[in-house]
Amino acid sequence: MDLFKPTLPIGANALYAIFRDGELTYDGHLYIGVKTTGIFCRPGCPARLPNPENCVYCESVAEALEAGFRACKRCHPAGGNYGLIRQLITLIEEEPDLKLTGDVLAKRGIDASTARRQFLDRFGMSFADYARARRMALAAKTLSKGGSVIAAQLDAGFDSPSGFRTAYAKTFGVAPAKGKPDPLYIDWLETPMGRMIAIADEAALYLLEFTDRKNMRRQFDRLRKVQGRPVLPGRTEITQKIENELAAYFAGKLSDFQIPLATSGTDFQRSTWNALQTIPHGQTRSYAQLAQMIGKPKAVRAVASANANNGLALIIPCHRVIGSDGGLGGYAGGLTRKRDLLDLEAGSSEKT
Repeated sequence: MDLFKPTLPIGANALYAIFRDGELTYDGHLYIGVKTTGIFCRPGCPARLPNPENCVYCESVAEALEAGFRACKRCHPAGGNYGLIRQLITLIEEEPDLKLTGDVLAKRGIDASTARRQFLDRFGMSFADYARARRMALAAKTLSKGGSVIAAQLDAGFDSPSGFRTAYAKTFGVAPAKGKPDPLYIDWLETPMGRMIAIADEAALYLLEFTDRKNMRRQFDRLRKVQGRPVLPGRTEITQKIENELAAYFAGKLSDFQIPLATSGTDFQRSTWNALQTIPHGQTRSYAQLAQMIGKPKAVRAVASANANNGLALIIPCHRVIGSDGGLGGYAGGLTRKRDLLDLEAGSSEKT
């Protein structure tokens, strides 16, 4: 039994409303097949919603494929079961020392091969590596708050002091000691336009990017170097807050993000990012206009570079900057996604 599966409403009208309203609670548990196009989509897909009489509802990717539908190329509904991922994460959080063997997973109704494949695809690491990283994160948090090394050792689930010191040094490059900086925490968030990476601590959001954007690795490595803090899998209240805000944004119900941000850049970059955040939801500006906004009308190329490297997609809305000729210009997340974002914001602005 999937403890994370929401109860589906009864009746075609209620099911249609889930897709009309972009209810991401049902993502991974309900799909809509479109008779006229032969595709199937997730809740929140940016494509135009079909008429109710052309819709078929399926509770799994397999069911949709067996019915003859093919996956939508805009919302990628076959990209993984988020409910399953959350179930696995909960097991690790509640029992970090538990070995997720095939038998353990089978008792919970989980296919081991599917779980391993999807977990590795999402996090780039195995169950065991993720659990080990989470234990080290707990230890680092204890030390950052002034706790003793012994307390950190116990929080990490180690009986042996030497084993803990070795594991900690392997993870962080230094021996455990009081007052070490708290790690940054990385989590993967599902959205109707693709998976995103969020990096945060308890106070602010440091990075938010689509996982398939160009130079994603360079952004990640730069952040880790500038902050001088390890980045471990996990989430904070900030992570939950941005996940909630993203859900509202993609549902057309939020135009201004309220999440606290931690940016790192030159004075020029910061001035560009500040100007970007003044572009109203549903509107665009050219690169030349953006350069004028910061008082550097000749610095169009430098503005474009700063625009592309802010590291906080959607919140610092670089997608709202277009060419002087009205063309989309560039976007590290892809021009199709840029157009979809602009269409989404234009549509939600018309409703308000």
